[in-house]
Amino acid sequence: MTTGEKLTKQLKALGNKTAAEHAQRFFKTGPGQYGEGDVFLGIKVPVLRKLAKGHRDISLDDAVELLQSPLHEARLLALLVMVLQADQNGAAIYRAYLANTHRINNWDLVDGSAAQIVGAHLFERDRKPLTKLAKSKSLWERRIAIIATFYFIRRNQFDNTLAIADILLNDKEDLMHKAVGWMLREVGNRNLKAEEAFLLPRYKQMPRTMLRYAIERFPEPKRLAYLKGQL
Repeated sequence: MTTGEKLTKQLKALGNKTAAEHAQRFFKTGPGQYGEGDVFLGIKVPVLRKLAKGHRDISLDDAVELLQSPLHEARLLALLVMVLQADQNGAAIYRAYLANTHRINNWDLVDGSAAQIVGAHLFERDRKPLTKLAKSKSLWERRIAIIATFYFIRRNQFDNTLAIADILLNDKEDLMHKAVGWMLREVGNRNLKAEEAFLLPRYKQMPRTMLRYAIERFPEPKRLAYLKGQL
């Protein structure tokens, strides 16, 4: 039995049918929805994080094998392990991550890994790969592009976030509107002038959800002025 098979057996033993049914609905796994066909076991994230810490020394090959699983929690576990290993094996994990973006195919999988793996690897390197991801036909690659910049935002570097946000300004997917708005809000939490310099020429053309997320923590009079187009 491979390491991936052993971990899958452990995961199945931790599953909860009621929680799995709720997750199937919450993560939109129905026909035509963004998570169509995904299969959940119903395991809470803190449980998976604890399991990842206990298996942080598995090989990258084993983690990538687990990432191929049809089980959502198995893929999330694989990514949590890769995040834990990224400090020591960042380049190899970055390459494996980008080679398997088709398996990083729901928003929680992206949000829990892109900054720590992609953002961290590119922090002191050429960041052009983010532009390529932002222009991808894949919703998940586009989300990886913007969420990866959270690593930069936390270190008070905002240019890449704003550049990627500009590329994604007219994205058709609601999940991207939320992600871009969230990252713009995070920029504003650290440098409100930088966020507003981006918003003012663009906010009237931004998708409503993106704008709402971006200005969520603005003082109420200013927030309403943005929503009413009065700036």
